[in-house]
Amino acid sequence: MMNLPAPVKQLTPAPDTQAPKSPKTAFADLWRPALLQAFVKLDPRQLKRSPVMLVVELTAVFTTILCLLPDPAVPTGVALQIAVWLWFTVLFANFAEALAEGRGKARADSLKAGSVGLSARRRTANGSYEVVPATRLRKGDVVRVEAGEMIPGDGEVIEGIAAVNEAAITGESAPVIRESGGDRSAVTGNTRLVSDWLLVRISANPGESTLDRMIALVEGAKRQKTPNEVALDILLIGLTLIFLIVVVTLQPFAYFAGGSLPLVFLVALLVTLIPTTIGGLLSAIGIAGMDRLVRLNVIAKSGRAVEAAGDVHVLMLDKTGTITFGNRRCTALYAAPGVTAIELAQGALLASLADDTAEGKSIVEFIRGLHALPEPDARDITAVPFTAETRLSGVDCNAQVYRKGAVDSVLAFVGLKRGEVLPALSREIDKIAQSGGTPLLVCVQGKLLGAIHLKDVVKPGIRERFAELRKLGIRTVMVTGDNPLTAAAIAAEAGVDDVLAEATPEKKLARIRQEQNDGRLVAMCGDGANDAPALAQADVGMAMNDGTQAAREAANMVDLDSDPTKLLDVVQIGKELLVTRGALTTFSIANDVAKYFAILPALFATIYPQLGVLNVMHLNSPQSAILSAIVFNALIIVVLIPLALRGVRVQAASAAQLLRRNLLIYGLGGLVVPFVGIKLIDMLLTALHLV
Repeated sequence: MMNLPAPVKQLTPAPDTQAPKSPKTAFADLWRPALLQAFVKLDPRQLKRSPVMLVVELTAVFTTILCLLPDPAVPTGVALQIAVWLWFTVLFANFAEALAEGRGKARADSLKAGSVGLSARRRTANGSYEVVPATRLRKGDVVRVEAGEMIPGDGEVIEGIAAVNEAAITGESAPVIRESGGDRSAVTGNTRLVSDWLLVRISANPGESTLDRMIALVEGAKRQKTPNEVALDILLIGLTLIFLIVVVTLQPFAYFAGGSLPLVFLVALLVTLIPTTIGGLLSAIGIAGMDRLVRLNVIAKSGRAVEAAGDVHVLMLDKTGTITFGNRRCTALYAAPGVTAIELAQGALLASLADDTAEGKSIVEFIRGLHALPEPDARDITAVPFTAETRLSGVDCNAQVYRKGAVDSVLAFVGLKRGEVLPALSREIDKIAQSGGTPLLVCVQGKLLGAIHLKDVVKPGIRERFAELRKLGIRTVMVTGDNPLTAAAIAAEAGVDDVLAEATPEKKLARIRQEQNDGRLVAMCGDGANDAPALAQADVGMAMNDGTQAAREAANMVDLDSDPTKLLDVVQIGKELLVTRGALTTFSIANDVAKYFAILPALFATIYPQLGVLNVMHLNSPQSAILSAIVFNALIIVVLIPLALRGVRVQAASAAQLLRRNLLIYGLGGLVVPFVGIKLIDMLLTALHLV
């Protein structure tokens, strides 16, 4: 006999588990802590993650020292302003990163709020239960959860069935059913049981749960650099070294010509030439990308998966629940010759009244929408449930036998062969099957009344989404267990590029490997244990939160809302992350061209007067030119912070079109904006007599 559980109030403090309060992620709520963190991040140990910004900080320190060593060629006021703006450049970059992290931390705090003081009823070796803090639970522990209590950790239901409110995690207040066995057995920690009870086997140690991963992800504390970020870091370090060599060699050229360049100006030149813009915003872009993923209620196990999503070539999508609604729906009735539409509707209605399946309910709903038919009292009918043996269901009512079911089963029930069906009805049955639908026959007292057309209804707007993906160069493959004929009909309606019919776990795995061997990245989603091998093999595998533990462990992403269509949004976010990083890198490198024209003529004006032809901006003085470039270099980071956090929107277009757009907006813009900006700053500095 199982021990009665302790009262609920002894277990948990019962935090509010309605939809969680929206975290304060507005700029007004974040700028103060971000400003403080900008100064904290001046610590070189923290700044080493961004090599370019570390170089800028070292140059700022060096310039500050030079301010104390007056140079007759450089007014102290100008040197001091250069030093101040170099410090601002580092602070603005730190501020951008702190702002991105602050948004994540705000979300993390709202997630942590529901887990404070959580307790659990753990089963002991002798079968009794003891109340322990949730933090003491380990993988393999079995806990009992009653209605009204919080589930203390991620796990799998091993006994019971209950409704669970997952608002604390997903924001969706409508309860979902969780039960032992099948593909809806996984539960998430910090969600509340609203009915019955469950016996749950814990599947994650403290610090490894879905909630913990979500918190770590949004905080950005444990964020590892992705391969693309590492590659870009190497590029930026390479460019910094090249420009360092260039700047160092300028002094010998000046000495050769009988002149000299002030060290302050050389330091300023180095900072303006190295890619400080992308160097300062790179971390913020990555953190903001992960934040957008979390807002989508998707947990990624690594940034690598998000980037891979941006590079995928093939999307493998389950038909049921993704491309179509989860259940077949009644879309039409076809009466047999000699039978009126009302007779068929009445027979189909009665045969479906006791059918609790989604298909049965859709038939009743469809007929009620067509006709106002009388319905018998529930006490006057005897339900005949569907069985695998008979493949029929219906009712016995007023000595009348009403049945509906598969074509062959109903024909056998009324004693007819397939060839004995009237041609008109036979043609309709064939049409339904050829269109990808499922025909059901209806009979009463051994007489065929007609056919019901059950159809997988394609979700609205899905065809347009697939068309957009096609423009981005992404192929869609529909995966279904249906026969090839049915699969082809639904695929044509949905607008997918390819079909994998009669799919088995082995077939899915083979198809993914085939695509990967051809050099393509593959993304897929799944929820069942049979999807686990394919999810593990795919470059981007997204498991459903309500699916099996095996699927969740095999995938590198988990969708908390259990919405398979979310995979399309994940791909969009991955694309945005890559495009944003590419766009700002293009802009940053293009900036250097304008700074050449601003600073080099100013530096060598007295040594090489011939370089005066390059002074296309006609800046006021060498000091003004250099200071203007430094100020612009700092301010442009501030201007681009919103773009880094929001991301560049990806429009449906080919890779060539996206590249052209990128070069036109951010390449050409990166050339033009500095010319205009530096000239305006020069005019302002001159007007204010700061140089």
